[in-house]
Amino acid sequence: MNVLGIIASGVAALFITVALAKSARRAALRPHVPDEPGGRAPRAGALRGIGGAAAVLGVGTATGGALWLGAADGSAGSVAGLLAGAGAVAALGLVHDLKPLGAALRLAVQTAAAVLVVCLAGLSPAAGVLAVLWIVLVTNAFALLDHADGLLTTIGVVTAAGLLACALIDGSAALALLPAALAAGLAGFLLHNWHPARLRLGASGAQFTGFALAASGALIQAAAPSGRAAWAALPTLATVALADTALVLISRRRAARSPLRDTDDHIAHRLRRVRVTVPGAVILLALWAAVPVVTGTLVHAELLHPAFLLVPPAGSAAAVFALLRIPAYAPPRATSTRATPSRTAARRTTAHATGPAIPPASTGPAAPGGGAAPAPGTAAPAPGKTTATARTAEGHPTVPSPPAPTGRSAAQVAAERG
Repeated sequence: MNVLGIIASGVAALFITVALAKSARRAALRPHVPDEPGGRAPRAGALRGIGGAAAVLGVGTATGGALWLGAADGSAGSVAGLLAGAGAVAALGLVHDLKPLGAALRLAVQTAAAVLVVCLAGLSPAAGVLAVLWIVLVTNAFALLDHADGLLTTIGVVTAAGLLACALIDGSAALALLPAALAAGLAGFLLHNWHPARLRLGASGAQFTGFALAASGALIQAAAPSGRAAWAALPTLATVALADTALVLISRRRAARSPLRDTDDHIAHRLRRVRVTVPGAVILLALWAAVPVVTGTLVHAELLHPAFLLVPPAGSAAAVFALLRIPAYAPPRATSTRATPSRTAARRTTAHATGPAIPPASTGPAAPGGGAAPAPGTAAPAPGKTTATARTAEGHPTVPSPPAPTGRSAAQVAAERG
């Protein structure tokens, strides 16, 4: 087994990724980058989004150089097919970063790339169909983990380390090349992707990482000696990615939302709602991923009984049901109550029935135009104004006589006063 070739590919992937990511970061953070016309997002944001291309180029260059130098022994065809399929998926992701594509097209390209890997690996038809389904499922599951700074990068490093250990246990130097380069390249990219992230993997880097991990696991499983529990050990390495996918699908199904519409309902989002910081959520998920990775690796090496493989999925299922209790969607906004047409009509009817206030009647004779005539000796009111109260010649307001009591005449009242 060419251990030196594996180490050299990892070191090369680390340095190339760091150099390319540093250049991409300088271009993204350049202060004089103007906004694009038409109200589009600034180019700096686009450069941050496609920063994962640096990791793709670093890992691909290191792995391709190792193949060219003969580090893959006699399995160069399988590794070349694996690298070609991952490169095709990464190119599709780069196009998706620049101009969003439909889900059907992305699934079609991922399926074609998986078929290419399976055909070059020489798997049987039954095993090939299962491998294609597994690769497409796990590729998208890992790609969904790119919803927090450094999350997919960290879990990718942990998972690639587990795949590297399984390949070394089987003595397959060819299948260990890509996991070694991927682990080193993602570790170098993590320097710029840790919170607060200056660069993001984007669809290109996320789909490349997911496809490389899924296809490497399928090929390592197919190349494992018969009688070993590799068929059960290797799927355990994708426990966290599959748990996040299950959480999202169940949550959106309960809320009657589209499963293809991405929103803030992933594991890291729910941990943020219970006051866990972004780095804290990444560390928790990395520890969560490390448990099934270590368990699967030890079972693959026949150091643990295969029954231990039931522990990580059971714990992950319990964690998913616990996370479902954390609210992920905001409640609907309360609509302001407005007056209904019937209430509005009632208000209008009341206003018409009430009418304007009627001024008090004056005691003098009616003047032309409907106003009260002024008393003799008083000044006439200005045009356009009305007299509020009738007044006497001395200027005092007139006071009407009190009404006579019932049963007595006015003469009797006058006699009593006199």
